[in-house]
Amino acid sequence: MIIDRLVTKIRDLSAPIVVGLDPRPEQIPSHIKDETFAREGRTPRAVAEAFLLFNKGIIDQIYDIVPAVKPQIAMYEQLGPIGIDAYFRTIRYAKEKGLIVIGDIKRGDIASTAEAYSTAHIGKLNIEGTDAANPEYSSADFITINPYMGFDSISPYIDDCKNHDKGLFILVKTSNPGSRDVQDVVTEGGKPVYAHVGALVSEWGKDFVGEWGYSMIGAVVGATHPEESAELRKAMPHTFFLVPGYGAQGGSGKDLEGIWDGDKYGAIVNSSRGITGAYQTKKFGAPDKDFALSARAAVIDMKTDLGGFIK
Repeated sequence: MIIDRLVTKIRDLSAPIVVGLDPRPEQIPSHIKDETFAREGRTPRAVAEAFLLFNKGIIDQIYDIVPAVKPQIAMYEQLGPIGIDAYFRTIRYAKEKGLIVIGDIKRGDIASTAEAYSTAHIGKLNIEGTDAANPEYSSADFITINPYMGFDSISPYIDDCKNHDKGLFILVKTSNPGSRDVQDVVTEGGKPVYAHVGALVSEWGKDFVGEWGYSMIGAVVGATHPEESAELRKAMPHTFFLVPGYGAQGGSGKDLEGIWDGDKYGAIVNSSRGITGAYQTKKFGAPDKDFALSARAAVIDMKTDLGGFIK
């Protein structure tokens, strides 16, 4: 199962880290932009090509020390079709390097629409009995999804996970400050919404537990809410967590003490700007051409920080 492969890679590398590939034009080194602008002008195509070159540079320096990367599709969608192409080309390149890929798409819609989303990202397209899937467009190992519309909006993804050995990370308690507006609302039963959603995710995943004791149906639980994440860990012992909010959003290794599950770890922690933009920081600052070396140094620093708090 894909969840077992993820846990095994984390343990082999002693690195419960996923690098978020969420490029922004201002983050791209000038020598890359100069190259693509000279060739394509100041166009979406030039930015998409710059994103891809940037991502490849990062991947080349971190693929041997982290188990996974997580491209955020919105950064690519804003560029139109050429941006979507860069997103899938990034996925393909990462997988060629042996990385597990989490497609950060956060979709959530009625069942028929969910089925189409799932086909696009983790399933296989079939046209009147003919397998027409382009592997480039169905190659993420995990995707993130939104459970707000209930189980019928989730079940198509679960079907594709079963049929194609894929996994999900379902939003439970997110890292953004505004999550409290909905997720912390206390219901008539006395529990906050995030606790109810966590219980649902745990139930949905109970029949898909792998050899390491975790389900292929995981949960997104933010590093910026340490008390809530510790509560959810106790309530969801067989659910693997994807943890955003570390680094640039304010979360630290100490904030994550409650998410770990013994020596199995139980979570993978995301850092995006803190790694990919490390060359622009005071701590890891470097010339533009060394941006990827700074990313590698930031990964090693993060690994050291997290290592002090893993049980």
